Amino acid sequence: MTQTSYALVTGASHGLGRFFASALAARKHNLILIARSQDRLNRVADELKATHGIEAAALPFDLATPAAGQHLAQQLHNREMHVDLLVNNAGFGDQGWFVELSLERQLQMMRLQNATVVELTHALLPAMIEQRRGGIINVSSMAGFQPIPFAAIYSATKSFLTTFSLALEAEVQRHNIAVVTICPGRLQPDPTDSAETRAKVPGGEQSHDQVVLDALHKLDQGGGLAIPGTMNKFAAFAERFVPRSKVARLVGKWTKPKRP
Repeated sequence: MTQTSYALVTGASHGLGRFFASALAARKHNLILIARSQDRLNRVADELKATHGIEAAALPFDLATPAAGQHLAQQLHNREMHVDLLVNNAGFGDQGWFVELSLERQLQMMRLQNATVVELTHALLPAMIEQRRGGIINVSSMAGFQPIPFAAIYSATKSFLTTFSLALEAEVQRHNIAVVTICPGRLQPDPTDSAETRAKVPGGEQSHDQVVLDALHKLDQGGGLAIPGTMNKFAAFAERFVPRSKVARLVGKWTKPKRP
């Protein structure tokens, strides 16, 4: 009997995660949808099951808590749910003076965007290697290409994620596993989610659809770095020629918040 396989999407209840879930459902992937809100997850899952005739499991989970990735992986193991595509999308960003921002909030960001990604990847990758097939999409950001004052932890987490993802790609290519590192700039407002906040990061603006399309195209090609938008590609290239000692000061002039 053939085992049912799933694509797991974190942060799937709204924003970019919801767009990933919809695009994967259209490709007839069965889905495991992860986010904190059970009600929103259920609505997304029900819609995708009805529209595309796929299986969609809604699992509420706070991935910003300690060892969250390990606990989620254990749940999947207990339910005998096999994941052959992992989309590490969940994330958030705070802007402001580092010393004035909540320490716990910054630690949650680091756990969500780094520790949980590492835990889930470490737990789910061995089965992909054994079967010599699978994929991982890590949603990083243009913010990971330079230090960003007043978003110091956000840019640091994305820098870690980009470096980890690209290194992992080189390690697992021989096992026929595709690792995609997608680095969008600013996202356009999601017309179906008025509550969504937009990160102020360098680079041009893209639609959610375009980011997902670029990520899945790169996945089909076998993995690699994807930077949506011509302006973003140019910015990532041009930054190599600016001394690193000056980058933070230059970016800080643009990102510095106004005092009340």
